[in-house]
Amino acid sequence: MKKSFVMIAAMVGAGFSSAQSTITMFGVVDVGVSNYSSKSQDKNSGTLVNPFYLNQGTRTVSRMALSNGNYSSSRLGFRGSEDLGGGLAASFWLESSISPDDGATGVSNFQRRSTVSLSGPFGEVRLGRDYVPTAWNDIVFDPFGIVGVGRSLIFTALNTNTAGGSGGFGGDPNYNRASNSVGYFLPSTLGGFYGQAMYAINENNKYDPGTATPPGVSPSGAINPGPVATVRAGRYFGGRVGYKSGPLDVAFSYGNSTAGDSYYAGTTNSVKTMNLGASYDFGPAKLFGELSRSKSTRDYAVVPALGGVPDVDLTGYLLGVTVPVGPGMIRAAYSQVKYDLNTPFSVARDPKANKLAIGYVHNLSKRTALYATVARISNKNGAALTVGGPAFFNDSTFTPKTSTGYDFGMRHSF
Repeated sequence: MKKSFVMIAAMVGAGFSSAQSTITMFGVVDVGVSNYSSKSQDKNSGTLVNPFYLNQGTRTVSRMALSNGNYSSSRLGFRGSEDLGGGLAASFWLESSISPDDGATGVSNFQRRSTVSLSGPFGEVRLGRDYVPTAWNDIVFDPFGIVGVGRSLIFTALNTNTAGGSGGFGGDPNYNRASNSVGYFLPSTLGGFYGQAMYAINENNKYDPGTATPPGVSPSGAINPGPVATVRAGRYFGGRVGYKSGPLDVAFSYGNSTAGDSYYAGTTNSVKTMNLGASYDFGPAKLFGELSRSKSTRDYAVVPALGGVPDVDLTGYLLGVTVPVGPGMIRAAYSQVKYDLNTPFSVARDPKANKLAIGYVHNLSKRTALYATVARISNKNGAALTVGGPAFFNDSTFTPKTSTGYDFGMRHSF
Protein backbone atom coordinates (compact mmCIF):
# COMPACT_ATOMS: atom_id res chain seq x y z
CA MET A 1 0.00 0.00 0.00
CA LYS A 2 2.84 2.35 0.83
CA LYS A 3 4.50 1.70 -2.58
CA SER A 4 1.19 2.33 -4.35
CA PHE A 5 0.76 5.62 -2.54
CA VAL A 6 4.25 6.76 -3.57
CA MET A 7 3.56 5.83 -7.21
CA ILE A 8 0.25 7.73 -7.24
CA ALA A 9 1.87 10.80 -5.67
CA ALA A 10 4.66 10.70 -8.27
CA MET A 11 2.14 10.48 -11.12
CA VAL A 12 0.08 13.39 -9.76
CA GLY A 13 3.23 15.46 -9.29
CA ALA A 14 4.39 14.71 -12.83
CA GLY A 15 1.03 15.80 -14.26
CA PHE A 16 1.04 18.95 -12.16
CA SER A 17 4.54 19.88 -13.32
CA SER A 18 3.71 19.35 -16.99
CA ALA A 19 0.70 21.66 -16.73
CA GLN A 20 2.80 24.52 -15.37
CA SER A 21 5.88 26.27 -16.72
CA THR A 22 7.23 27.15 -13.28
CA ILE A 23 6.11 26.62 -9.69
CA THR A 24 8.11 28.05 -6.81
CA MET A 25 7.79 27.82 -3.06
CA PHE A 26 9.48 30.79 -1.37
CA GLY A 27 9.66 32.46 1.98
CA VAL A 28 11.46 34.47 4.63
CA VAL A 29 12.20 33.47 8.23
CA ASP A 30 13.20 36.54 10.24
CA VAL A 31 13.53 36.35 14.04
CA GLY A 32 15.16 38.77 16.46
CA VAL A 33 15.25 40.13 19.99
CA SER A 34 13.41 43.44 20.35
CA ASN A 35 12.98 45.90 23.18
CA TYR A 36 10.34 48.66 23.30
CA SER A 37 9.94 51.50 25.79
CA SER A 38 7.18 54.14 25.82
CA LYS A 39 7.51 57.08 28.23
CA SER A 40 4.76 59.51 29.27
CA GLN A 41 5.27 62.73 31.23
CA ASP A 42 3.14 64.76 33.64
CA LYS A 43 3.35 68.29 32.26
CA ASN A 44 0.98 69.80 34.81
CA SER A 45 2.09 72.31 37.45
CA GLY A 46 0.58 74.36 40.24
CA THR A 47 -2.28 76.75 39.38
CA LEU A 48 -4.32 79.32 41.22
CA VAL A 49 -6.91 76.63 41.83
CA ASN A 50 -4.31 74.24 43.26
CA PRO A 51 -0.96 75.91 43.90
CA PHE A 52 0.23 72.82 45.80
CA TYR A 53 -0.06 70.41 42.87
CA LEU A 54 2.72 67.80 43.03
CA ASN A 55 4.01 66.85 39.60
CA GLN A 56 4.02 63.05 39.20
CA GLY A 57 7.02 62.86 36.87
CA THR A 58 7.01 60.12 34.22
CA ARG A 59 5.56 56.70 33.62
CA THR A 60 7.30 54.15 31.39
CA VAL A 61 5.90 51.00 29.85
CA SER A 62 8.50 48.63 28.38
CA ARG A 63 8.65 45.17 26.91
CA MET A 64 11.32 42.75 25.68
CA ALA A 65 10.24 40.23 23.10
CA LEU A 66 11.43 37.63 20.66
CA SER A 67 9.91 39.17 17.55
CA ASN A 68 9.83 38.46 13.85
CA GLY A 69 9.88 40.34 10.56
CA ASN A 70 12.16 43.18 11.66
CA TYR A 71 14.34 43.23 8.51
CA SER A 72 12.01 41.40 6.11
CA SER A 73 8.46 40.30 6.87
CA SER A 74 8.35 36.58 7.68
CA ARG A 75 6.28 34.78 5.07
CA LEU A 76 5.65 31.59 3.15
CA GLY A 77 4.34 31.61 -0.39
CA PHE A 78 3.75 29.81 -3.63
CA ARG A 79 3.88 31.31 -7.10
CA GLY A 80 3.78 29.92 -10.58
CA SER A 81 3.20 30.75 -14.21
CA GLU A 82 2.18 29.03 -17.40
CA ASP A 83 3.40 30.05 -20.85
CA LEU A 84 0.30 30.35 -23.04
CA GLY A 85 2.20 31.20 -26.20
CA GLY A 86 2.11 34.36 -28.23
CA GLY A 87 3.74 36.31 -25.42
CA LEU A 88 0.90 35.55 -23.00
CA ALA A 89 1.35 34.04 -19.53
CA ALA A 90 -1.04 33.09 -16.74
CA SER A 91 0.30 33.39 -13.18
CA PHE A 92 -0.75 32.95 -9.58
CA TRP A 93 0.71 34.19 -6.29
CA LEU A 94 -0.33 32.99 -2.82
CA GLU A 95 1.56 34.46 0.15
CA SER A 96 0.92 34.03 3.86
CA SER A 97 2.33 35.67 6.98
CA ILE A 98 4.07 33.37 9.46
CA SER A 99 5.39 33.92 12.99
CA PRO A 100 8.57 31.88 13.47
CA ASP A 101 9.20 33.44 16.89
CA ASP A 102 6.38 31.39 18.44
CA GLY A 103 5.09 29.24 15.57
CA ALA A 104 1.53 30.35 16.32
CA THR A 105 0.82 31.70 12.83
CA GLY A 106 1.23 29.38 9.89
CA VAL A 107 -0.37 29.12 6.48
CA SER A 108 -3.90 29.76 7.74
CA ASN A 109 -4.66 32.33 5.05
CA PHE A 110 -3.01 34.18 2.16
CA GLN A 111 -3.77 37.74 3.24
CA ARG A 112 -0.34 39.08 2.30
CA ARG A 113 -1.17 38.43 -1.33
CA SER A 114 -3.51 36.14 -3.23
CA THR A 115 -3.76 36.92 -6.93
CA VAL A 116 -4.19 35.40 -10.36
CA SER A 117 -3.07 37.33 -13.42
CA LEU A 118 -2.77 37.41 -17.18
CA SER A 119 0.24 39.18 -18.69
CA GLY A 120 1.52 39.94 -22.15
CA PRO A 121 2.75 42.78 -24.37
CA PHE A 122 -0.22 44.84 -23.13
CA GLY A 123 0.95 44.66 -19.50
CA GLU A 124 -0.63 42.66 -16.69
CA VAL A 125 -4.18 42.33 -15.37
CA ARG A 126 -4.18 41.09 -11.79
CA LEU A 127 -7.17 39.96 -9.67
CA GLY A 128 -7.35 39.34 -5.92
CA ARG A 129 -5.77 40.77 -2.78
CA ASP A 130 -2.69 42.92 -3.32
CA TYR A 131 -0.78 46.01 -2.17
CA VAL A 132 -2.48 49.30 -3.00
CA PRO A 133 -0.51 51.80 -5.15
CA THR A 134 0.20 54.29 -2.35
CA ALA A 135 1.70 51.58 -0.14
CA TRP A 136 4.35 50.84 -2.78
CA ASN A 137 5.88 54.30 -2.39
CA ASP A 138 6.07 53.82 1.39
CA ILE A 139 7.84 50.48 0.91
CA VAL A 140 10.23 51.32 -1.93
CA PHE A 141 11.39 54.71 -0.64
CA ASP A 142 11.92 53.74 3.01
CA PRO A 143 15.44 52.39 3.77
CA PHE A 144 13.82 50.13 6.39
CA GLY A 145 11.07 48.85 4.10
CA ILE A 146 8.27 49.75 6.60
CA VAL A 147 9.25 46.91 8.98
CA GLY A 148 10.91 46.77 12.41
CA VAL A 149 11.46 49.63 14.83
CA GLY A 150 13.06 51.68 12.05
CA ARG A 151 10.01 51.81 9.76
CA SER A 152 8.90 55.15 8.36
CA LEU A 153 6.85 57.30 10.73
CA ILE A 154 4.56 58.06 7.79
CA PHE A 155 3.57 54.41 7.56
CA THR A 156 3.22 54.12 11.35
CA ALA A 157 0.92 57.15 11.53
CA LEU A 158 -1.24 56.04 8.63
CA ASN A 159 -1.76 52.63 10.24
CA THR A 160 -2.77 54.04 13.64
CA ASN A 161 -5.39 56.58 14.63
CA THR A 162 -4.59 60.08 15.89
CA ALA A 163 -4.48 58.82 19.46
CA GLY A 164 -1.88 56.23 18.56
CA GLY A 165 -4.11 53.17 18.79
CA SER A 166 -4.97 50.58 16.16
CA GLY A 167 -7.61 50.92 13.53
CA GLY A 168 -5.83 52.95 10.89
CA PHE A 169 -5.82 56.64 10.11
CA GLY A 170 -9.48 57.54 9.70
CA GLY A 171 -10.38 53.86 10.10
CA ASP A 172 -9.00 53.06 6.64
CA PRO A 173 -9.04 49.26 6.12
CA ASN A 174 -7.32 49.54 2.73
CA TYR A 175 -4.23 51.62 3.43
CA ASN A 176 -1.75 48.79 3.00
CA ARG A 177 -3.59 46.14 0.97
CA ALA A 178 -6.99 45.79 -0.64
CA SER A 179 -9.10 42.68 -1.15
CA ASN A 180 -11.40 41.98 -4.10
CA SER A 181 -9.29 44.17 -6.34
CA VAL A 182 -8.80 44.46 -10.09
CA GLY A 183 -5.38 45.82 -10.99
CA TYR A 184 -3.57 46.76 -14.17
CA PHE A 185 0.21 47.16 -14.57
CA LEU A 186 1.91 48.83 -17.51
CA PRO A 187 4.31 46.67 -19.58
CA SER A 188 8.03 46.87 -18.79
CA THR A 189 8.91 48.01 -22.31
CA LEU A 190 8.17 51.72 -21.95
CA GLY A 191 11.72 53.00 -21.59
CA GLY A 192 11.76 53.18 -17.80
CA PHE A 193 8.17 54.35 -17.25
CA TYR A 194 5.98 52.15 -15.05
CA GLY A 195 2.58 52.36 -13.45
CA GLN A 196 -0.46 50.62 -12.06
CA ALA A 197 -4.14 51.24 -11.47
CA MET A 198 -6.40 49.47 -8.97
CA TYR A 199 -10.08 49.29 -8.17
CA ALA A 200 -11.33 47.27 -5.19
CA ILE A 201 -14.96 46.15 -5.13
CA ASN A 202 -16.70 46.71 -1.79
CA GLU A 203 -19.05 43.70 -2.12
CA ASN A 204 -21.83 45.36 -0.11
CA ASN A 205 -25.55 45.20 -0.81
CA LYS A 206 -27.09 48.16 -2.62
CA TYR A 207 -30.80 48.92 -2.23
CA ASP A 208 -33.13 50.50 -4.78
CA PRO A 209 -34.74 52.74 -3.77
CA GLY A 210 -32.17 53.87 -1.25
CA THR A 211 -34.85 54.25 1.44
CA ALA A 212 -35.05 50.45 1.51
CA THR A 213 -31.59 50.34 3.11
CA PRO A 214 -32.15 48.72 6.54
CA PRO A 215 -31.19 50.77 9.62
CA GLY A 216 -28.85 49.33 12.19
CA VAL A 217 -30.03 47.87 15.50
CA SER A 218 -28.34 48.76 18.78
CA PRO A 219 -27.41 46.04 21.33
CA SER A 220 -30.52 46.98 23.34
CA GLY A 221 -32.74 46.20 20.35
CA ALA A 222 -33.61 49.81 19.56
CA ILE A 223 -33.38 51.02 15.99
CA ASN A 224 -30.21 53.05 15.58
CA PRO A 225 -29.59 54.75 12.23
CA GLY A 226 -25.91 55.09 13.10
CA PRO A 227 -24.39 51.65 12.42
CA VAL A 228 -26.55 51.18 9.32
CA ALA A 229 -25.83 48.39 6.87
CA THR A 230 -23.03 49.91 4.81
CA VAL A 231 -23.32 50.33 1.04
CA ARG A 232 -20.05 51.92 -0.09
CA ALA A 233 -17.57 51.01 2.66
CA GLY A 234 -14.55 49.01 1.49
CA ARG A 235 -14.37 50.51 -1.98
CA TYR A 236 -10.93 51.66 -3.15
CA PHE A 237 -9.44 53.16 -6.28
CA GLY A 238 -5.95 54.50 -6.91
CA GLY A 239 -2.97 54.58 -9.19
CA ARG A 240 0.79 54.99 -9.36
CA VAL A 241 3.10 56.25 -12.10
CA GLY A 242 6.87 56.36 -12.04
CA TYR A 243 10.11 56.45 -13.93
CA LYS A 244 13.20 54.35 -13.25
CA SER A 245 16.43 54.63 -15.20
CA GLY A 246 19.93 53.87 -13.97
CA PRO A 247 20.39 55.23 -10.44
CA LEU A 248 17.14 57.28 -10.45
CA ASP A 249 13.72 56.09 -9.35
CA VAL A 250 10.79 58.48 -8.82
CA ALA A 251 7.05 57.76 -8.44
CA PHE A 252 3.79 59.52 -7.60
CA SER A 253 0.69 57.74 -6.31
CA TYR A 254 -2.86 58.53 -5.24
CA GLY A 255 -5.52 56.46 -3.48
CA ASN A 256 -9.10 56.98 -2.31
CA SER A 257 -10.55 54.52 0.19
CA THR A 258 -14.13 54.52 1.46
CA ALA A 259 -13.67 53.75 5.15
CA GLY A 260 -17.34 53.82 6.13
CA ASP A 261 -20.80 55.14 5.26
CA SER A 262 -24.31 55.45 6.64
CA TYR A 263 -27.30 55.94 4.37
CA TYR A 264 -29.70 57.30 6.98
CA ALA A 265 -27.11 59.65 8.48
CA GLY A 266 -26.24 60.77 4.96
CA THR A 267 -22.49 60.36 5.49
CA THR A 268 -19.53 58.81 3.69
CA ASN A 269 -16.11 58.53 5.35
CA SER A 270 -13.11 58.58 3.03
CA VAL A 271 -9.34 58.49 3.35
CA LYS A 272 -7.52 60.13 0.45
CA THR A 273 -3.75 59.74 0.21
CA MET A 274 -1.15 61.07 -2.19
CA ASN A 275 2.60 60.68 -1.96
CA LEU A 276 5.71 61.36 -3.97
CA GLY A 277 8.87 59.30 -3.50
CA ALA A 278 12.30 59.23 -5.05
CA SER A 279 15.70 57.57 -4.67
CA TYR A 280 19.07 58.08 -6.29
CA ASP A 281 22.01 55.70 -6.05
CA PHE A 282 25.30 57.59 -6.07
CA GLY A 283 27.31 54.40 -5.55
CA PRO A 284 28.95 55.21 -2.20
CA ALA A 285 25.46 56.02 -0.87
CA LYS A 286 21.82 55.78 -1.92
CA LEU A 287 19.47 58.61 -0.94
CA PHE A 288 15.73 58.24 -0.32
CA GLY A 289 12.94 60.77 0.10
CA GLU A 290 9.16 60.80 0.41
CA LEU A 291 6.45 63.45 0.80
CA SER A 292 3.01 62.29 1.89
CA ARG A 293 -0.37 63.87 2.56
CA SER A 294 -3.54 62.09 3.70
CA LYS A 295 -6.98 63.47 4.45
CA SER A 296 -9.66 61.72 6.48
CA THR A 297 -13.00 63.29 5.56
CA ARG A 298 -16.70 62.83 6.21
CA ASP A 299 -18.88 63.88 3.30
CA TYR A 300 -22.48 64.79 4.07
CA ALA A 301 -25.40 64.25 1.72
CA VAL A 302 -27.23 66.90 3.76
CA VAL A 303 -26.03 69.85 5.85
CA PRO A 304 -24.23 68.29 8.82
CA ALA A 305 -25.89 68.57 12.19
CA LEU A 306 -24.13 69.93 15.24
CA GLY A 307 -21.47 67.56 16.42
CA GLY A 308 -20.26 66.66 12.94
CA VAL A 309 -16.83 65.10 12.58
CA PRO A 310 -14.14 67.53 11.35
CA ASP A 311 -11.64 66.56 8.68
CA VAL A 312 -8.22 65.34 9.79
CA ASP A 313 -5.14 65.95 7.65
CA LEU A 314 -1.82 64.18 8.02
CA THR A 315 1.32 65.45 6.34
CA GLY A 316 4.73 63.85 6.58
CA TYR A 317 8.12 63.47 5.01
CA LEU A 318 11.07 61.10 5.13
CA LEU A 319 14.76 61.46 4.32
CA GLY A 320 16.92 58.36 4.29
CA VAL A 321 20.21 56.86 3.19
CA THR A 322 21.87 53.48 2.77
CA VAL A 323 25.66 53.13 2.66
CA PRO A 324 27.33 49.87 1.52
CA VAL A 325 30.16 48.83 3.85
CA GLY A 326 31.97 45.70 2.71
CA PRO A 327 29.52 42.79 2.93
CA GLY A 328 27.07 44.93 4.89
CA MET A 329 25.05 48.11 4.72
CA ILE A 330 24.33 51.04 7.04
CA ARG A 331 20.74 52.32 7.01
CA ALA A 332 19.45 55.59 8.46
CA ALA A 333 16.26 57.64 8.18
CA TYR A 334 14.60 60.71 9.66
CA SER A 335 10.84 61.07 9.32
CA GLN A 336 8.24 63.51 10.63
CA VAL A 337 4.43 63.71 10.66
CA LYS A 338 1.95 66.38 11.70
CA TYR A 339 -1.81 66.09 12.25
CA ASP A 340 -4.13 68.96 11.35
CA LEU A 341 -7.27 68.21 13.37
CA ASN A 342 -9.26 71.14 11.92
CA THR A 343 -11.10 71.56 15.23
CA PRO A 344 -13.18 74.78 15.22
CA PHE A 345 -12.38 77.36 17.92
CA SER A 346 -9.65 75.16 19.39
CA VAL A 347 -6.47 76.80 20.72
CA ALA A 348 -4.69 73.47 21.20
CA ARG A 349 -1.63 72.84 19.09
CA ASP A 350 -1.82 70.10 16.48
CA PRO A 351 -0.13 66.78 17.36
CA LYS A 352 3.17 66.02 15.67
CA ALA A 353 6.05 63.60 15.98
CA ASN A 354 9.50 62.93 14.56
CA LYS A 355 11.63 59.81 14.38
CA LEU A 356 15.30 58.98 13.95
CA ALA A 357 16.38 55.43 13.07
CA ILE A 358 19.74 53.88 12.29
CA GLY A 359 20.74 50.30 11.62
CA TYR A 360 23.28 47.93 10.13
CA VAL A 361 22.82 44.79 8.04
CA HIS A 362 25.63 42.25 7.68
CA ASN A 363 25.16 39.82 4.79
CA LEU A 364 26.54 36.35 5.52
CA SER A 365 25.39 35.24 2.06
CA LYS A 366 22.87 36.28 -0.59
CA ARG A 367 20.07 34.74 1.48
CA THR A 368 21.21 35.13 5.09
CA ALA A 369 21.85 38.31 7.03
CA LEU A 370 22.34 39.60 10.57
CA TYR A 371 20.85 42.99 11.42
CA ALA A 372 20.60 45.58 14.19
CA THR A 373 18.37 48.68 14.36
CA VAL A 374 17.71 51.34 16.99
CA ALA A 375 15.05 54.06 16.77
CA ARG A 376 13.52 56.88 18.80
CA ILE A 377 10.23 58.80 18.39
CA SER A 378 9.55 62.17 20.01
CA ASN A 379 5.83 62.98 20.38
CA LYS A 380 4.40 66.46 20.92
CA ASN A 381 0.97 67.96 21.60
CA GLY A 382 -0.80 64.66 22.20
CA ALA A 383 0.62 62.50 19.41
CA ALA A 384 1.11 58.95 20.67
CA LEU A 385 3.11 57.06 18.06
CA THR A 386 5.39 54.21 19.12
CA VAL A 387 8.20 52.19 17.52
CA GLY A 388 6.17 49.06 18.37
CA GLY A 389 5.32 47.08 21.48
CA PRO A 390 3.20 48.55 24.29
CA ALA A 391 1.10 51.69 24.12
CA PHE A 392 1.73 54.64 26.42
CA PHE A 393 0.59 54.67 30.06
CA ASN A 394 -3.18 55.24 29.91
CA ASP A 395 -3.92 58.10 32.29
CA SER A 396 -5.29 61.57 31.50
CA THR A 397 -2.61 63.10 33.75
CA PHE A 398 0.23 61.97 31.52
CA THR A 399 1.10 63.03 27.98
CA PRO A 400 2.93 60.66 25.58
CA LYS A 401 6.52 61.77 25.17
CA THR A 402 9.09 59.37 23.71
CA SER A 403 9.20 55.85 22.36
CA THR A 404 12.48 54.00 21.84
CA GLY A 405 13.36 50.52 20.70
CA TYR A 406 15.89 48.21 19.14
CA ASP A 407 15.96 45.02 17.05
CA PHE A 408 18.77 42.46 16.83
CA GLY A 409 18.13 39.47 14.65
CA MET A 410 18.74 37.16 11.74
CA ARG A 411 16.92 36.78 8.43
CA HIS A 412 17.06 33.80 6.08
CA SER A 413 15.22 33.73 2.76
CA PHE A 414 14.60 30.78 0.49
